Order: sequence, then C-alpha cells, then structure tokens
Amino acid sequence: MTEPLPSGLGKLTTEQRNSASVEIDTLSTVDMLRVINDQDRTVAEAVRQVIPSIALAVDAIADAFRAGGRMVSIGAGTSGRLGVLDASECPPTFGTDPSLVVGLIAGGDHALRHAIEHVEDQPDAGAAALKEIGLTSRDVVVGIAASGRTPFVLGAVAHAREIDATTVCIANSPDSPLAAAVDIPITVVTGPEVVTGSTRMKAGTAQKLVLNMLTTGAMIGIGKTFGNLMVDVQPTNAKLRDRSIRIVADATGVERDAAEGALADASGEVKTAIVAILAGIGPDEAQTRLAGANGVVRVALDGSTS
Repeated sequence: MTEPLPSGLGKLTTEQRNSASVEIDTLSTVDMLRVINDQDRTVAEAVRQVIPSIALAVDAIADAFRAGGRMVSIGAGTSGRLGVLDASECPPTFGTDPSLVVGLIAGGDHALRHAIEHVEDQPDAGAAALKEIGLTSRDVVVGIAASGRTPFVLGAVAHAREIDATTVCIANSPDSPLAAAVDIPITVVTGPEVVTGSTRMKAGTAQKLVLNMLTTGAMIGIGKTFGNLMVDVQPTNAKLRDRSIRIVADATGVERDAAEGALADASGEVKTAIVAILAGIGPDEAQTRLAGANGVVRVALDGSTS
C-alpha cells in the first residue's frame, strides 16, 4: 500500500502529473528527450517572471557582504546540494574566502552523495545547522525548497528571523509556508515535472539559475568583476593562470607578453595589474588605490576608463 503524502503535498503543482509526458515511456529516445527539453525551456521564462524579487535579494546579499556578513544557503536533498555547489564555486571564481558564501544541506556533507531523507522532516535540525556556523544578524539566509514547506528549512528560517538575519527563499510552489515566512520570497513556479514529483528536474534547474543570479549579481555589486571579467580570479593552476593573463590583456588592450609581465610585477593580482596598466602607475600605488576603493577597479581608476 502506498503511503499517502503529508497533508496538502499532493495538491502542489510540483507533485502533479505532466500531461506532456504521460506516455513518455512509449516514445523513441529522441522524442523522449525532446519532451524533456521542451519542458526545460519553460524554466528560464519562469525565472524571468520573478527577477524583481531576485533583485531585492541580490541587493540585500551585496549589502550584507559590505557589512561583513555572509550568504548562507540551506536546503535538503537536491535543494541542499545545489546550495553547496553554488557556494563551493564562489572562491575560485571570485577570489572570496570560503566562509563568505556558505552552503548547508540536511544531513551534513555525507548527504551530498547519500540520500538522508529523514533529516528534512526535523525543523530543529535546520536551526541547529545555523547555530553551528554562528549565524548573526549581519547574514542573509537563503532557504531552498521546491515544495516551500520542508520542515528542516522552515526551522532554519525561523531561527534566522529570531536573530534578525535577513531571510530569502527559493521555492517552486505558489503560496507556500516558506514564502510567507521570509523577508524576500522568490517563488519560481515551474509546474509539474516530466517525471512526476522529481523536483531534481525543472524545479532544481530553476533553483540553480536563481542561485547563479544571487551570487553572481552580489559579486558584481561589490566589485568582483570589471565589466564581465572575473578580476578576482585566483591563478592557482595552469588554466587559471592563462585566464588571468587573458583577462588583463582584454581589460587593458595590451599584448599578452605585456599582460603577463604586469601580472608578475603585481604578484599575480589581476586587479592590481589592470589598475597599474590603465592608470600608468606602479603595482604598489595600484594596490593602494584599490585598498582605498574597497577593491572596486572602476573606483580605483576614478572613472578614467569605461
């Protein structure tokens, strides 16, 4: 006998059958993949509909970073894994300290590779996870749950509200308890999944897109890019060293050899090399300007370049 879904879950759009895929198991592989792709194409538009809400969250996160706070994503299952993935990609991309963007998953790191489903039903565990990292009022907590009603995430958000941390959510079901519980709700309604209830698909894709926008938007806001160049990249391997040279060359218009030399003079610091070249100054003065500009290249250049 199938165990019934908890009260109300069966009514969620993410738990409904998708009319476009009812007979997907009878299709050829190509047609089956076309059905999946057709459904995936709807996700970006669903995200577009809530850009104003995403913008509010981006600004709140950027403000938190400037004030010494963090962005903390928390979720269970796929939602938690996506938060951890996004957090882990910020240090190599933007040169941030690993503590600036934190990803937490119900069940801890072991749950990244192994399903630990029962923990998501424990609100106290969500609160405990935030207490363990010393959450403060300067932080922004992003609760992620396709259903918008995962107890682990609701417990985490409740604790965050108690200490006056800013709260955001990424949910995929309209009118959810999670959206009602946070300061900035982001509800991306992705509808029924190709495989009924498999929110690792469209809902998960939407969550990844929004997380990309939150962290990338906030990093742009605090000057981690110059134009669309990732000028805080850390050249820790051959690929990133080559990318750093190309970034300096693209940002300044100099030849590769000159960019490589400027980087060497700047001890591998991309921003320093760019400011030194564009302002016609030495690396020490470039570092001083950047320090006075909170690391923002355009401010360090005092508007002398576009």
